[in-house]
Amino acid sequence: MPHALLVSGSLGQGHDVMAQACADSLHERGWTTATVDAMALLGQRAGSAGELVFRRLLGLPGLYDAFHFSALRPGARIALLADAAARTRLVPALRELVAEQRPDLVVSVFATATSALNRLRADGGPGFRHLVLCTDVTPHRLWVQDGTDLFLVTSEVAACAVRRYRPEAAIAVLPAPLREPFYRPPGRAEARAEAGVPPDARCVLLMSGSWGLGPLARTAASLADAGPHVLAVAGRNRELEARLRRAAGRRPRLHPFGYTDRIPALMAAADLVVTSSGDTCSEARALGRRLLLLDVVQGHGRDNLQHELELGHADVTSARPAEVVRNALAALERPSPAPSPGASPAGWRTGFAAALERVGL
Repeated sequence: MPHALLVSGSLGQGHDVMAQACADSLHERGWTTATVDAMALLGQRAGSAGELVFRRLLGLPGLYDAFHFSALRPGARIALLADAAARTRLVPALRELVAEQRPDLVVSVFATATSALNRLRADGGPGFRHLVLCTDVTPHRLWVQDGTDLFLVTSEVAACAVRRYRPEAAIAVLPAPLREPFYRPPGRAEARAEAGVPPDARCVLLMSGSWGLGPLARTAASLADAGPHVLAVAGRNRELEARLRRAAGRRPRLHPFGYTDRIPALMAAADLVVTSSGDTCSEARALGRRLLLLDVVQGHGRDNLQHELELGHADVTSARPAEVVRNALAALERPSPAPSPGASPAGWRTGFAAALERVGL
């Protein structure tokens, strides 16, 4: 059987979603796959330090914006030095994995892995095709490296961003990949019965990535006090989950969740999805749910947010609870979109299969 190595990264959950979408499509075609975490390959100390730095950059207003737009976007010296430092650690670890697994294909869904894999091939490592999958609307410089066989993006704007750095790059524009359960979500009535939401009540799904960015506990409480039922998801943020559960003790319309695989059902139960910009937006559109976007993700998140607004059936708000409530109540009065064409797995899988054929697989 042909074999693929998928290189993800444990900063948030979006990269793992992309890796799983690739794995599912490859399995359908008779491939075997293995997924590795580039942050873990850096080593425990370096990986933990990298995550801590990234969290702090996001936690200080404007800091990651400055780094993204002044360093990552143009490929400034500081960004290239950081990439080189990571590459020094990643190349030996990836060389060992590639020698052991002998993959026919490697897919990078994490920017930090891209240059390391291309360096491995340039140094005469085992032959494999190398694809890069990035769902950001404007991939930054570290995503786009010489030696990549094909770039997979989800918009023409992203294709233009790739050509900024490699005008001759081979690019395929695909529908955004979805997790398998979003292709077959439960019906609204079934989902509401499971979540404990009355059939005729207004209902909001509130989440902000696996890290739970922003003051979600106060926002969830304020939203529930304003009338709608609120399905509030803390992700992997256990402190936030504890605050949500305390708030729910006094509010029967507030339904708290920690990390859960029930997002397709919760989304099916909701009238409105309040979230940060990211893969959740494609999932909400696939189910025909209107979006209210929290402006909490700096850097690439600003571009992704603007692109979602341009696609329509979406509004934007700050993370301040009072403003979220005001915007959510208004958005609940607006019509929801029809499910997007991406609700069928055929679009992504057909595009991904064509991409494999382009590189001879």
